Amino acid sequence: MKKTLILALSAAMMLGALAGCGSRDQAAAGSSAGPDPKPSAVETLSGTVSADGSTSMSKVIGALGESFMNTHPEVTFTYNPTGSGSGITAVQEGRCDIGLASRALKDSEKEGGLTETVLAYDGIAVVVHPDNGVSDLSLEQIADIYTGTITNWNQVGGADGEIVLIGREAGSGTRDGFESITGTGGACKYRQELTSTGDVITTVSQNPSAIGYASLSAVKDSVKAVSVGGVAPSEATVQDGSYKVQRPFMLVTKTDAQLKPAPQAFFDYITSAQAEEIISNAGVVAAN
Repeated sequence: MKKTLILALSAAMMLGALAGCGSRDQAAAGSSAGPDPKPSAVETLSGTVSADGSTSMSKVIGALGESFMNTHPEVTFTYNPTGSGSGITAVQEGRCDIGLASRALKDSEKEGGLTETVLAYDGIAVVVHPDNGVSDLSLEQIADIYTGTITNWNQVGGADGEIVLIGREAGSGTRDGFESITGTGGACKYRQELTSTGDVITTVSQNPSAIGYASLSAVKDSVKAVSVGGVAPSEATVQDGSYKVQRPFMLVTKTDAQLKPAPQAFFDYITSAQAEEIISNAGVVAAN
């Protein structure tokens, strides 16, 4: 009996020794394979992302920036709403990572070393005071109003009264888009040229005789968006192309310059399918 016990103990000790050797061998094999994989990008990404440009893109880019920082808390996102022209210049001069333009780049800008990427499509709403009886205008009527051929609301089915033309400043992507679509470039007879989408909406809301244009995503109940050719502006009509007064929201980068890790990660995120719902909730149609 004693002999049997001694043999059993000896066998257990041998098994323990073998297990110990196996553990040491595995540890050695693990160490020879190199260090542990680097933490994920979510854990390590840090730095800043700076965007500059279109005021019409403030709602969508703000929502995207907030979502990105929630996922990457070590990254700081900033947006400077200076207008499309200024945003394009800021990229050219290296003062921001990503420019925002609510119009397509001109050939001269592309030749100057810039690349455009469509983020989304936005309708340009033609807005009037809520008390204005006019609810629908054709594209031709809008062009005639802005070029001064039609000067009284009674010429388009409204009450007697002079039409007051409100628009955006030169260099605005919204103005460029509106004038390109309506064929009124260089011919509009503006009473006021304002520097932001919000200013246009506020001014029209305070003047029953005024008409203006603004990004669809920025339209509030304080103004009325008229139908164009019988089609009301909405995400659905922008998406299917039936609403004709629409333009692209562009991301502008340098053609031959690589973005730093944080700006590149942000760019990749906002142009991916992950961002589609956020873009849609901001009132525009994702290009992805």
